Order: sequence, then structure tokens, then C-alpha cells
Amino acid sequence: MAIRYDRPVSSAARFSRLLGAFSLVLALAVLIAHRFGGLATPYLVLLLITTAGFALLAALLAAIGLRSLWVSGAEGGLAALAALIYTAFPLAIGALAAERYMTLPDIYDVSTDPVAAPDWLSTPKADQIWLKRNLVTPEDREKQIAAYPELTGRRYEGALDRVLEAVRKVAKQSGFVIVRSTGTTEPDHDPEDRPAKPAPGSDDAVADAPGIVPVPTPRPYVDDVAKLIRGANGVTLQATNRTLVLGLRFDILIRLREEAETTFVDIRVASRYGQHDLGFSAAIAGDYLKALDAELLGLAGG
Repeated sequence: MAIRYDRPVSSAARFSRLLGAFSLVLALAVLIAHRFGGLATPYLVLLLITTAGFALLAALLAAIGLRSLWVSGAEGGLAALAALIYTAFPLAIGALAAERYMTLPDIYDVSTDPVAAPDWLSTPKADQIWLKRNLVTPEDREKQIAAYPELTGRRYEGALDRVLEAVRKVAKQSGFVIVRSTGTTEPDHDPEDRPAKPAPGSDDAVADAPGIVPVPTPRPYVDDVAKLIRGANGVTLQATNRTLVLGLRFDILIRLREEAETTFVDIRVASRYGQHDLGFSAAIAGDYLKALDAELLGLAGG
């Protein structure tokens, strides 16, 4: 009489495949909803943490299934392998975020001028929901200096108008959307040096008035750049940006100051949500400054 051998079936392996597929689909759906939909960033963080938890559990069950296959020859090896493939993406996101969270300082705002960071033209506001956030302190700036010592301002030996044009060009190439801009009036002229205007209705006003000669008007400026640099020794631009894949929002401030024959450029970048930016703010600022250096090659000074 022939003995029939029935292989055991690993339930852990089969369940791991279902759970791994669920974690992958959930991760992709959450990322798409945040990048192209209206899902708020705090909910993105919460759902990605949940997804990573499901993926980790699926990986553990897959490991149990593979062990059963090795020990008793239980069916489920292919299911366990599929589960590991499914969980690779959500686990990679979770591992990368955890590594940055543990190794980088818990700051969300960086500036090339840590002593006197540029002030926001319009203070960014966002509902943090369940995320906690503290105000920027001098200790945060010290953490930034220790973690990103290469993040410094740039001095260019060029006129403000040329540097401003390059700043705007690189900002557009970097995906920055400028939302506000302002410039400071040049303070070199004393108000007492201005020619006195004759009082309305006085004899001098009547005597000085031309007959029918038309009064010339200033030539209109053709773009916003010319308006900003007209009689200005400093310009500030505020912009917003979103990362390409995750769609995380950041607020950016670029300050230009004219000093003698040079123009000094500072940048400030802050994450819109959360206390920890996972290093994205410094990366955005550093990439922008490198691109600006390349655009103004030959003008960078010490």
C-alpha cells in the first residue's frame, strides 16, 4: 500500500502575501492622494507609519513561512517571496525616514544666516493637526550649524539687478513659486536735500508752470525685476515649493543685500509641517545655492 505524503501549508506565508500586497497598495494610494489630491501632510505621516507597520508584520510572517519551508517543507515559499517583494517599497520609505529622524537634528527651519535669519514677508501658517511644533530657538540654529556647516550665504561681485535676475531664473528652474516680494528704498538721500515743492496756489507755482507744454511721465518699467531694483539696495523674495515625489511643502525666503560693489544672498527654508524636516530643508537650500553659483559662475566671492 502506497503511503501518500501531504505537505503542510504555511498559513503565515499566505497571510503575509495578502498583508504585503495591502501595505504596498496603501502606500501608493497615500502618496498619490497627497501629491495630487488634498490629503494633508499630517495624515500622510500617520498613514505611512501605519503602512510601514503592516509591511514589517508581513515581512515577519514571510520569514516564518520560509522557516517552515526549510524545516518541514511546508507550502508557501512563493507566497513568502511575493510578500517580501511587496513590502520592499513601504519598508524602504520607513527605514529611510527612521534613519534620517535618528541621525539628523530635530529642526524644521534652516537659514544661511543663523544669527539674523531673514524675516518672513508673510508668516507661513498651517494646521499641524496631530503633529507637534515648537518655535525656532537659538539652540535650533546651533544644531543647524553643527549638522550643516557648509550651508552659508553667497557673495557675488555683481550688481543687484544681475544677481536678482539670476535668483529668479534659478528659483523658477528649481520649482519655486514666488508669492511675495519687497525691496527697501535706498537711504542715501536725505529728505532735506530734496527740492522744495512750491505751495499750491502760490505765485511761484503759477510763474514756474509752463504754458501748454505737456508734462513728461516716467517710462514704464516692463517687468517686476525693474520695479524691485529701482532705487533699492535690498530685495526679499518669498516662495513656496513641493518635493517631486512626496509632495512635501516648504516655504522659502531669499534675501539680497547690496554691499558696496557686491551682492550678498541669503536663503531660509522651512518645512510647512512637523518639527523634524528629515534634512529636506537643508537639501533644498544647498541645491538652490549650487545652482545659483553655476548660473553666476565667476561672480561668487568670499
